[in-house]
Amino acid sequence: MSSYQEPSKETSDRWKNDPKNWVWGIFYYNKEDPRILPPKKVAEMGFTINFANPKSVLIFLAALAFFAMVVFFISNKR
Repeated sequence: MSSYQEPSKETSDRWKNDPKNWVWGIFYYNKEDPRILPPKKVAEMGFTINFANPKSVLIFLAALAFFAMVVFFISNKR
């Protein structure tokens, strides 16, 4: 069983509203936050990647590589 526990609403709101956790206001970087996909500043906009979490970065790079591969195969199909 995983030891991961979802942060409390207060903690999550504190992390989300702290400008130190947002690089250039758009990239979420919080070493204290173990979540891979935390909600964006405006929760209705979906989720973002926690770039301080190595698992998040790997997932982001894998998704980027997948989409690059799809574009490559579509553009080279003749």
